[in-house]
Amino acid sequence: MDKPSDRSPQLLLLVAGAKGAIGTTLAAAVAAMQENPQLVLPGLTTAGKFPFLGDCTSVAMAGWDLSADDITGAIARHGVLPEGMWRPYESRLGHLSVFNTPDASLSIADQVKQLQADIRQCRERCPDARPVMINLLPATCDIADPARFTAVDQLLSQPAAGILPDLAYMIAAIDAGIPVVNFTPNTVELPAICSLAEAKGVPIAGRDGKTGQTYFKVVLASALKARGLYVDGWYSLNILGNADGLNLMDPDHACGKLNNKTSLLDDILGYSVGERYGRSAHKVHIDYYPPRGDAKEAWDVIDITGIFGMPMSLRLNLQGRDSILAAPMALDLARWAAALHAAGFAGPVPELGFYFKKPVGERAPLTFEDQLAALASLESRIDSRIAEQSHGDG
Repeated sequence: MDKPSDRSPQLLLLVAGAKGAIGTTLAAAVAAMQENPQLVLPGLTTAGKFPFLGDCTSVAMAGWDLSADDITGAIARHGVLPEGMWRPYESRLGHLSVFNTPDASLSIADQVKQLQADIRQCRERCPDARPVMINLLPATCDIADPARFTAVDQLLSQPAAGILPDLAYMIAAIDAGIPVVNFTPNTVELPAICSLAEAKGVPIAGRDGKTGQTYFKVVLASALKARGLYVDGWYSLNILGNADGLNLMDPDHACGKLNNKTSLLDDILGYSVGERYGRSAHKVHIDYYPPRGDAKEAWDVIDITGIFGMPMSLRLNLQGRDSILAAPMALDLARWAAALHAAGFAGPVPELGFYFKKPVGERAPLTFEDQLAALASLESRIDSRIAEQSHGDG
């Protein structure tokens, strides 16, 4: 019987930001799955779902990055994984194609042309694989007044300056009929992009992967709401020393992520935390602290009141690993996106709110229990559509 690595891949990950901490951890996971699936599969929420996508381990990866390092050099530089964990898969990692990012001086239209040429090359190498674009580019300043772009032609005619670099990747993929996952806090789901996705029959999953502190915040806030306990204040501190942490020290780059982290709490609870003080009592801080590296630490202080207004509090300390939490989520989302595409879904998919801080689309589920229910319902709808297609083909 052929090993998974001996077969043509059935899922192709096209990763913008492939040599970042998350991208390289994802690459190591894809390589490891070919020989030791149990190192990765238990951490996937989709491992037992969507059998029509084929073997869960049958994955290939390619991407784009500015870094001059080769992929193994980038893995070593980020230090997410000890050398002994990734070195056995060095030969597999060496076959991963990482293209140069388009020159920032090019127009958006020319960047799209370059990216689509790269995409065609990847598809020729993996003709039987379902491609999915995954956006792992750094957080950056959002585009001013994004609603003004109602058609893709307006974006294509723009100079690259002042436009999110992410958008060229989104347009290139969607125009080629490839679903996209926006794991970043950057707003790429512009009206023009969503219209193109609808026209091309392509699903969009996003925005801002919910990996650690915010995931537990949703769980706890949902639990407190269910018990009728009033949240009087919530203080959150994130300490991380990787490239993401350094990038987020720029207030313009951090604003999107901070907004996503803060707005979801009021959305879940149905009231503004701190309303009785006349100002927000939900504080979120991100500090770059180099000794932590990718081993992020998060502290939460939660003040609540019960009957008679009696105060109580919770303390939560999460010592997580940013990329170890994020990489399997990116792979899960790629499988969701491929399944949704196969089932004929198009445009933003709010039912994937379980995975995101700021899920795109209308009426996204807010509480933890609603997010789980939405996922189960979405899976059922996908399976039903695939079964109908199979019946029609038969």
